[in-house]
Order: sequence, then C-alpha cells, then structure tokens
Amino acid sequence: MSGAVSLRRQILLSLSIMAAGVILLSIVGSYAFYAVASTLAPGSISETWVPSGLELLWMVVTLLAALCIAGYVGIRLSRRILTPLNSVAHSLREIAQGNLQARAAPDDRALGETGQLVRDFNAMAERLQSVTREQQFWNAAVAHELRTPVTILRGRLQGLAEGVFTPSTETFEGLLRQVEGLGRLIEDLRVLSLNDSDHLQLDLASSCPAEGIAATVQAFAGRLQARGFEVQLQLDEQTCVVCDEFRLRQALAALLENALAHADPGLLRVDAGVVGDSYQLSVTDNGPGIDAELAAQVFEAFRRGEPSRSRHSGGSGLGLAVVKAIALAHGGQARCERAANGTRFIVQLPLTN
Repeated sequence: MSGAVSLRRQILLSLSIMAAGVILLSIVGSYAFYAVASTLAPGSISETWVPSGLELLWMVVTLLAALCIAGYVGIRLSRRILTPLNSVAHSLREIAQGNLQARAAPDDRALGETGQLVRDFNAMAERLQSVTREQQFWNAAVAHELRTPVTILRGRLQGLAEGVFTPSTETFEGLLRQVEGLGRLIEDLRVLSLNDSDHLQLDLASSCPAEGIAATVQAFAGRLQARGFEVQLQLDEQTCVVCDEFRLRQALAALLENALAHADPGLLRVDAGVVGDSYQLSVTDNGPGIDAELAAQVFEAFRRGEPSRSRHSGGSGLGLAVVKAIALAHGGQARCERAANGTRFIVQLPLTN
C-alpha cells in the first residue's frame, strides 16, 4: 500500500509542478512581456481584441515553452515508470521461452509500485527456478530409487527364465522383498504427493493407539532382533487421542525402518503417551547421532542425515518425510533431537483436533 501511495504522490507532484510552471510562465511572462513592450515599443501592443504581430509571436513562444515543459516532465516521469515495466515484460518473455535465469533489471529511480513490481518479479523468478531445480532433483532421485529394485528384479527374473538360477524358496522370497520395497516406495511417494497438494485425507477417530503401536513394533521384532536391537516399549495404554491410527502406525513403521537402516545396534526405545499438552510418539536409538545442523533437514525428502552413507545402508530417503507429512496433517509436528547416546525422533500430535 505504501508503494501505491508513493507512486500516486510522485505522479501528482510531477503534474502539479508542470501545471505550476506553465501557469507561472503564462502569468509572469505576460506581465514581463507587456512591461517591456509598452516601454520599448508602445505601438506594438494592440488596442483591440485582435493581437498584434508581436503579441502573436509571444503567444507562440509561450506555447512552445509550455510544450517543452510538459514534454520534459512527461518523458522523465514515463521513463521512471515504463523502464522497469519494460524490463519486467522482457524478462517475462525470456522465462516463457524457457530461460529461467532471466531477471528484471533493478532501477533505483523506479517509482513506488514499479520498483516493488521489479523486486516481486525477481523474487517470483527465483522461486520458480528453485522449484524447477527441486523438481529435477526429485525426478532424478525417484528414478534412482526405482532403478535399484527394478534392476534386481529384472536380473533375477531373467536369470530364472534362462535357467541361470534354480527356482527356490529363497529366490522367490528375495524377489518378494524387492516387490514389497517397491510397494513401500510407491506408497511413500503417494503420501508425499497428496500432502503437497493438500489432499492427504485422514480418517480421524478417538482411539487409544497403544495397542496398534505395540502391534507395529511386534511386526518388526524379527528384523530388529536380527540386526541386534533390543526393543524397550513404554506405552500409555489409557490415553486416547483423536488421530488416524493407520497413519500413525505408518509413521512409526517409517521410524523403525529408519532405525534399521541407520542406527547402531543396541537399545531401541519406543515411547508413547501424553507429554505436556500433546500426545507424543518417539523412537530413541543408541547412536550414532545426528549433527544439530542436519537435524532440521532429515525430514526433507531424499535428504539423508549422513551424505557419506552408501546405498547399502538401505532406505529410500522418503520415510522421515512421510513421518513429517503425517504429523503435519494431524496439526502436529515431527522433530529430531539428540538423546543421551543417540537420536530421538518425535511425532507430536495435539490432544484435541
């Protein structure tokens, strides 16, 4: 609003100065003209309504001077308004042709709204370029995550078809694990896409999630024990909360998958209950921990807490992003914090929705 007021003020000020200049030229100039003419050439002044030749000359000179003043003010004012607008229009054409690096040239002389328009346009172009880069990163990351299981499936199936591998229970179980991994990846991508488009629907109901949490942990018990984890449950079985229990269990499953992929074997605590004015579900591992500057980034898709990890550590890079999406859909939050010997991942839900 201040930019608009400034622009109006500048236009009104310029036009007022122009009008004042023309009026002063006409009035003061006329007094000066007749004063000089009556002194030096009294006979040149017409005594009728028909102007004399000298008076006609004075009118023409005054008109030309007024036009010069108006032209100067108009050109100067239009340049300060149109130059940034033309720069924005040119940059828009560049962006429409695919040049996302195009930016409008800032002009310190631009007035109010036009200067703000240039700044807003450049901010929009920067955001558009950033979103495009992020989309390209997403496409490459998704292709990478899909390529590994698809390549394994294709190789194993081709080997079975050509008789290289002997059909066995172990072989089919390995193929089934790859298919299940693909299913989890597709579901994670679906949840994130629905969340980004604000279409992630929750089946909210008042429930006591402790039983479902215990069942989810039990489903992971074999894999956790095989990796050397000792699971410790501490659940508040009496507290009920309005939530989508399926999505909450999905978030817990993602946290357990994350622990399997990245945490050191040892004690793994799963806690759920009321903390303050919220219901909290947390998974605390035994290390190796996450740097404080990386803790805020681990919930972003395809961001792993330790860039140096090789692909064999597992995980698609989507699990924690799904956890955050589910927490936000409930009106809560997900966060990561340092624990005594490792890292604690927390899903915090409001007690009332």
